[in-house]
Amino acid sequence: MNLKGQTALVTGGARGIGRELTRQLAGQGARVVMIGRNRETLEEMQTELSGAVTGIPADLSCSQDVDHVIATINELHGTLSVLINNAAIQTEMNFFEPAATDYVPRIQRELALNLEAAICLTTGLLPLLRRQPAATIVNVSSGLAIAPKRSAPVYCATKAGLRSFTRAMRYQCAERAPHIHVMEAVMALVDTDMTRGRGSGKISPLRAAREIVAGIERGRDEVWVAKAALLPLLHRFSPSLVAHILK
Repeated sequence: MNLKGQTALVTGGARGIGRELTRQLAGQGARVVMIGRNRETLEEMQTELSGAVTGIPADLSCSQDVDHVIATINELHGTLSVLINNAAIQTEMNFFEPAATDYVPRIQRELALNLEAAICLTTGLLPLLRRQPAATIVNVSSGLAIAPKRSAPVYCATKAGLRSFTRAMRYQCAERAPHIHVMEAVMALVDTDMTRGRGSGKISPLRAAREIVAGIERGRDEVWVAKAALLPLLHRFSPSLVAHILK
């Protein structure tokens, strides 16, 4: 896909990887619609990239806000051709802690944002994407979709679910709408607010965004970002080794 002149929607588009995706896409000549909870960060990006980006404040863990985004895009951005489901949160949880029952609201929010919102936005905007000459759906998953880590069971489950949904959508589009390309971007550990204080050897959001944008332009089905590129080969020869590393 040539991104110049395309209209792209990026969830979580004013922070972390999403912020760099917004910059990269705008730099390629695309018109970008950012979704984010923080109105101030959206306005900062609009000021930085004046004329190239638009922000829609929304909390995608709330079904009413998801419906609002779908309605707004259909009404005001009828040329939408690129959907990037990037927004996510990760909560470390130990279900054997005394206060484990307090996790329930956080579990519900994590499921809603990481998985349900991506599925609902994809299906809700699919009729619009079908009307374009060419379109791309990108779902940002993680190496933890292949094998989970101990400390974030719900996050890992949402990314595994998103990976499965992405493949199923790719099958359906190949059969019914072959002009819609469905891509999964499998992340390594990226230096963002979400990963602050966790892990080492992180890559920059800029590098992650560049690899995603390159994958869109090249029509890749899967982009394994940075160290995640080792996982398919390792998993083929030793799934138990991959499980041990990621645990």
